[in-house]
Order: sequence, then C-alpha cells, then structure tokens
Amino acid sequence: MSEAPDATLRRMINGLYLTQAIHVAAELAIADALASGPRAADDIAGDVGAHPESLYRLMRALASVGVLHEDESRRFSLTPIGACLRSDAKPSLLAWAKLFGRGEYWNAWGALLHSVRTGDNAFRAVHGMDAWEHRKSHAETASAFNRAMSDNTRWAAEAIASVYDFRRFKRIVDVGGGHGTLLACVLAGHASGRGVLFDLPEVVAGARAQLANTSFANIAHRCDILAGSFFDSVPDGGDAYSLKTVLHDWEDAEAHAILCSCRRAMRQDAVLLIIERLLAGPNEGAEGKLSDLNMLVVPGGRERTEEQYSTLLRDTGFRLTAVVRTATPYCILEAAPVSAPTSGTAPRDPADLPTQLE
Repeated sequence: MSEAPDATLRRMINGLYLTQAIHVAAELAIADALASGPRAADDIAGDVGAHPESLYRLMRALASVGVLHEDESRRFSLTPIGACLRSDAKPSLLAWAKLFGRGEYWNAWGALLHSVRTGDNAFRAVHGMDAWEHRKSHAETASAFNRAMSDNTRWAAEAIASVYDFRRFKRIVDVGGGHGTLLACVLAGHASGRGVLFDLPEVVAGARAQLANTSFANIAHRCDILAGSFFDSVPDGGDAYSLKTVLHDWEDAEAHAILCSCRRAMRQDAVLLIIERLLAGPNEGAEGKLSDLNMLVVPGGRERTEEQYSTLLRDTGFRLTAVVRTATPYCILEAAPVSAPTSGTAPRDPADLPTQLE
C-alpha cells in the first residue's frame, strides 16, 4: 500500500530530526564503536561519552530508518547504510555528517526564507560574514569543512579517473584543488604524469602534509604545490586544467573571472576539465537541485545545467567538446580554447574571494 500524500509530506517536514540524529551519531563515533559487532547502548555509552538511556533512544530511532539494526535484546549493529559512517568506510560520510549538522550551517539553513525573498546569501545574513571569511576566523569549522570536502572528493576521484583518460596529459594543473585528493588519484594511475596543485596559501599548507603521507609516496615528488588566488592568475604550462566543484561555489560573474584566469594561462592545445553536477530537467534530479539550494544558502553560488555551463564557456573563450558521465553525481565537462582570453574581472576584490577546498 502506497504512503498517503500527507504522510509523505509529514516525513519530509520532519527530515530535520533525522539530519541531527545522524550528525550526533557521527560526532559520537557510534559506527566505529559498533565496527566489531553488535553492542548494547549501555555498553558503548561510556566509550562515546553519552547518557545511556538517551543514547538508546537515539540508536533506536536510527534503527527505525535503517541506519542501525536493533535485535530483540536491545543490541545494535550496523546496516550497510550505517557502515558508511565508519571512519574507515569507502566511501565514508562521517565527516560530511559532522559538517552539515554543525550550528553555523544549521542556522544558515534556517534563513533560507531570507534568501528566497531577497536573493541574498543566507550564511552572510546570519553570521555577518560569508562562509569563506567565517572559516578563516574559526579554525574548528575550517577543519571540519576541509575533512568533509577531502572525503567527498576521495569518494568521487576514483570514478572520475576510471572514465576519463588523463594519461594523454603530461602536466595536469588542478585549480582550486584543495589538499590534492583528486590530483593524487589521477597521478596514481598515470606513472609518467606530473601535477600542479594550485590553491590559497592556507589551503595548500595542509596539502603538503597530505601528499607527504605514505599512501601518496609515489605522488609527492611528481606534484608541484603553488599558492595563489584563481581570481588573479593560475599557473601556465599545463596540458590539462581541472576545476572540480569550484564553479558551483560562485555566481556567474565570479565563475566568469575564474574561467578567464584559466584561459589566459592555457595554450591553444590545452584542455579544460570542469567537474560538477549538472541540473536535470523538470521534476527530476532532486540531489542536484537541493545542492543548488545549499549553494544559495552557504557559499552563495549555484548549480547549473549543461547549457548554462556551455554559455559560460563560450563567453570566456572556450567550446564545450564533451560531457562524460561518471558513477557519481558528477560529470566531466571537457572544453577547448577557441578564442583569445578575455579580461574577466570579478566584481569584488579577488583577495576577499577564496576558493572552496575539495
């Protein structure tokens, strides 16, 4: 029997309960506590620093929606869904769940009505500064954000590398590449390739430590790390330039400026790779369209359709040559230079416009 319309809507309205329940489970590392097998809430309460009965109530609720499983003796185990909250899961959504239940994001989403009425960024309206400025002055938030973005990229990077032949490029420049997760994955399958990781100074400082990790031992010596703002310029000399989940953080004027910076650095035979979600047609593609609302609320950007990206590219001296689907929500939009680079200046001081780390 199908669910009644009012029941469906009620469940959607109550979605905030589940978001916070998963966030708390992530903060308490409940999935890791259950990694070795079924346990009672009373048994793990001391390990995770929780009130036993309240923890049972949380875990019971999560079991009702399939995140956990509760047996007849009130012992809990992980389901395949809940296992994604383990710190060692592939993919792990632990950092993502921690990030999106945090107060600064939670409160910003509470101001969605303000954004819809005015078109203004909700995060800035609530906190008196944009998300970039907030992370600069709140180290804990920045750390949570960086972990979530790196995990998100790690989840998608293998799928991206598996469907696109990066081996034809000798030098790959990852613009706004964060801690180098995507570039490391690409170079791992491209033994003769070299990479350039380009991002803000405070971001690439963390990248140096990550690329020095033993799991990237065969990568670090083939990757140059350069700091700067993509609103000013990007490194030249690349055969390919990648922008993964960078442009969706910005409105069209800023996205135009970023693409112009890339075009000015690129040779005529270089290739631009934009890795983003593409908005679907009417009545479908909920994940992308809800992500678009998140862009409105938090960073102040937008998700786009293939046609909108094609227009941005055309206006900045590029031609869209291919769209490659992956096993993730992300597509690879391949573009080639077709005309001289344009000026493309951002409407605000570039020094005030940092990149989103991924």
